[in-house]
Amino acid sequence: MARPARLSGAGGRATILDVAAAAGVSRQTVTRAVNDLPGISVATRQRVLAAAEALDYRPSRFGRGLVSGGAHQLGLLVDDLRNPYSPELAASVLRLAAARGWTVVLADVGLTGDSDRSVQDLGAQSDVVIGYLGARAPEWLERLGSVPVVELDPAGPALRGAVRLDPSEAVETLADHLVTVGVKHPLVLDAPSAAVGAGQPSARGQLLLDALRRRGYLPRHVLAGAASADAGAAGTSAALAAHRRVDAVLAFNDVMALGALAACRRAGVDVPERVRVVGIDGLTLGTLVAPTLTTLAVDLDEVARHAVDLALGMLDGSLPRSGDAVQRVVRHRLLVRESA
Repeated sequence: MARPARLSGAGGRATILDVAAAAGVSRQTVTRAVNDLPGISVATRQRVLAAAEALDYRPSRFGRGLVSGGAHQLGLLVDDLRNPYSPELAASVLRLAAARGWTVVLADVGLTGDSDRSVQDLGAQSDVVIGYLGARAPEWLERLGSVPVVELDPAGPALRGAVRLDPSEAVETLADHLVTVGVKHPLVLDAPSAAVGAGQPSARGQLLLDALRRRGYLPRHVLAGAASADAGAAGTSAALAAHRRVDAVLAFNDVMALGALAACRRAGVDVPERVRVVGIDGLTLGTLVAPTLTTLAVDLDEVARHAVDLALGMLDGSLPRSGDAVQRVVRHRLLVRESA
């Protein structure tokens, strides 16, 4: 089916009227077809759906009664709201979306009982989707359908838009700092990653190990059971008991680093005099503990700004739906605080 030379929606987007004209039916018939309502024939439904697919038409949420009002809706996909990183990211996205007159609907695939259904429902409710898809990106993108998607920190090649987080330069700066302050026996406290084989270092863990080795260190690598405070505490406790010479713990994220601080406190190990502790992410929570947490921080406002701008550009047609033009990189920076 030929695409009309000019579509009536804002930014060249197809509207329900475009689909009705292309299929030779009424607006009400389009509504029945795309929402699987009774009252039309199978042949008519198929003709309408074929026209909608050819025009890349996505039915309005408001026509389906999912929300009220005139605002566009942005879907945000996170993997665990219990991790302080997720609400901090959500707050940044909410602020930017509100400034543009958008509302935000959030789905947590880590806590839901049916993550596939949550992803599919989010795509149905949203004009654009931003979030973490991880190793399941290919199948979840399929479930999201034609909605523009900006993936945050993709585990592999980006299939749609993407904002990558790059700690590599900050890791090198951290390694130089550890040399300067006299660290001799660092430990990398890592978390499991679905993107690598079982028992292997995560991408972050490998960056830390490589940077330390280039400076002559023989770092220990401890793979905790999860990227949580409890797992960080357990991994640190076991490492301190087995390797008493450890004088620095470099954690996969700030949450695990906070667990490491707790383990050191319980063991009577002074931080930073005896052991230095470093996290990754730059969470606000790290400024509220004693000692304050040294971290490789990422600017979540910058992450959200890139993601929202890409998503809206993909939606209005000013940017493509995939490729280098919709890829951005946000780099971490070392924030030296009391713990190191």
